[in-house]
Amino acid sequence: MLVQEILKSKAGSGVVTVSLHASVAEAAKVMSENRFGTVVVSADGEYPDGILSERDIVRELAKAGSSCLDQPVSGYMTRELVTCTSQSNVGKILQQMTDGRFRHMPVVEDGKLIGIITLGDAVKAQLSQVAMEKNALQDMIMGH
Repeated sequence: MLVQEILKSKAGSGVVTVSLHASVAEAAKVMSENRFGTVVVSADGEYPDGILSERDIVRELAKAGSSCLDQPVSGYMTRELVTCTSQSNVGKILQQMTDGRFRHMPVVEDGKLIGIITLGDAVKAQLSQVAMEKNALQDMIMGH
C-alpha cells in the first residue's frame, strides 16, 4: 500500500502549519484546537522547516518552565525532518516511525508539503490490507 492511499482517505485537505515566529503557546493552541499531536513549522506554509510535537513542548516545560511558551517555535522544533512521498510504501514508513520513535511524518513532493501521516494512519492501513488479503485467501480456499 502506498502513502497516497492514506492521504485520499483522510478527511480535510491541506496541512495546518505555524510560522517559524509563532510562539510555542500559539502552536500549542493550534494543536489543541485541531486535536493534533504535532504541527508542521513552515516559513511560507508550503515548504516544511521543522515539526513541533506535544512531546517537544512537554520536555521544554519540564526544563525551562512556562517561560518557553512565549518563545518562538523555531527554537524547539525538530529541524531534521524525516519525510516521505505519496509513492512511499506504508510498511516501510511504519518501520521508520517505529525505529525512529516518532508518530508523525510529513508527506512532501518536490520539497513541498502535501500532507502528513500518523503512526495510527499507517497501522490502520496495514491492518486493512491484511484483512483484505485474509478475505481473498479465504475465498480462494472456499472456491469463491
